[in-house]
Amino acid sequence: MRTNNRWLSRVAVIMMMLLALATTVFATGEEAEAVSSFYNTPWSLLPPVIAIALALITKEVYSSLFIGILAGGLMCSNFSFEGTLLHVFNDGIVASVTDSWNMGIIIFLVILGAMVSLMNRAGGSAAFGRWAETHIKSRVGAQLASILLGCLIFIDDYFNCLTVGSVMRPVADKHNLSRAKLSYIIDATAAPVCIIAPISSWAAAVAGFAEDGQGFTLFLRAIPYNFYALLTIVMMVSLVIMKVDFGPMAKYEKNAIENGDLFSGSNPYATAEDDAPEGKGIVLDLVFPVISLIVCCVIGMIYTGGFFSGENFIDAFANSDASVGLMLGSAVAFVITIAYYMIRRSMTFKTMMGSLPEGFKAMVPAILILTFAWSLKAMTDSLGAKEYVEALVKQATGIQFLLPVIVFAVGCVLAFATGTSWGTFGILIPIVQSALDASNPLMIVCISACMAGAVCGDHCSPISDTTIMASAGAQCDHVNHVSTQLPYAISCAVIAGIAYLVAGVLGVVGAPVIIALPVGIVLMLGFLFVMKSRQK
Repeated sequence: MRTNNRWLSRVAVIMMMLLALATTVFATGEEAEAVSSFYNTPWSLLPPVIAIALALITKEVYSSLFIGILAGGLMCSNFSFEGTLLHVFNDGIVASVTDSWNMGIIIFLVILGAMVSLMNRAGGSAAFGRWAETHIKSRVGAQLASILLGCLIFIDDYFNCLTVGSVMRPVADKHNLSRAKLSYIIDATAAPVCIIAPISSWAAAVAGFAEDGQGFTLFLRAIPYNFYALLTIVMMVSLVIMKVDFGPMAKYEKNAIENGDLFSGSNPYATAEDDAPEGKGIVLDLVFPVISLIVCCVIGMIYTGGFFSGENFIDAFANSDASVGLMLGSAVAFVITIAYYMIRRSMTFKTMMGSLPEGFKAMVPAILILTFAWSLKAMTDSLGAKEYVEALVKQATGIQFLLPVIVFAVGCVLAFATGTSWGTFGILIPIVQSALDASNPLMIVCISACMAGAVCGDHCSPISDTTIMASAGAQCDHVNHVSTQLPYAISCAVIAGIAYLVAGVLGVVGAPVIIALPVGIVLMLGFLFVMKSRQK
């Protein structure tokens, strides 16, 4: 039956590709018009919906993303054959790869992959695993340690995902923690933690999107009302302590505990080399490169924000360029790490240089998915999805008490469809500021709802860069990560939506809006107790 389903999935993908090609062949053949007939319509969200649906159905992410890109190219060019090819490759894939911000992230990924390879070859990861065996005694301890490390690395979500993954994978494997569960923990401590951390690339992004020049103050005021991020952390810790799992995750965890199968399916990183020497290395061989990476990346980010030109630390962080800062910081940290291992005589210089291609090879799946995800976003932008969503939100401003939950829902849908949280609150925050007066108690709640919805959609979306990074960090099959995480994220989103509904009602009647947060926490704990009883 599984073989038949696999062949049916492949046939469906091939048929859709043939249909798309046939459409282009029999189309007019004229050049693409200036404006697509699908521009600023509900159809503008169709390409990512196609890609996401196919990925979840076929369990194959590369062809699914490309078919979504192809559908976007067809719609953008009004089904012109020449226009589709030019838009998909020139304006989509090539433009995404050659974009300076995207290229900075790719370089950062390659360097980080090389550093992980270095740490493995020096024996640092193995030494940390041996240390963890004596200090972390249980699966609960391994999960809580992963959560704690994820919360401590709050500077940037990309950096969080890959660093936590590389450090905690050996510990998680020792305690038979499934890679699906590890990738969920990594993902849940990435964007949800960064969006409530004042010193992070996300805080800098929000500060830049605000129109009144008080973006950082706005970010700080919005933290207590970011219900999705706060409830995600509550849910994650409670799941670990209560030892409860549900949905597909329960099957993966059961298989890991009873059979020692950490993947329960494909492992796209199985061909990556693992040159960790037995009994070699000390914990410092892992800790020193990680600390160097953190320090250098922070310095790199404040450098791009003008700290060394006279700006204070907060303003420099708010004005930083995360792509350039992470790229420069990781490059310097890589050189420092090589110098450290040379002093330690951990390995030869030739062996260390071999980590560069090995690091690139380890990051190829993540880079390929990122490239397709960026290209798909370019297709969505070309179809005017931003303008369509802006019109929807402005139409809803007349219903005051429903506005927070509406903004949250729109943010979820937009981030899920486009795979970008920064782009989502970049669209929604200026709209909310223009629609609501600063004296309105719901204004700050709606700003929080923008950010919460963006993080929620980003958390659920298979084409989100953070979700892709979490899969890469845990070395988990990407579709497996998405399918196991989705029930958790959707459950948290529903409870956060109820909290925003309560906040809207409280704001209209003049009651303290912050009451909605404990209401959401109580609902979350009650939901988990119910799932625990069903699990028994």
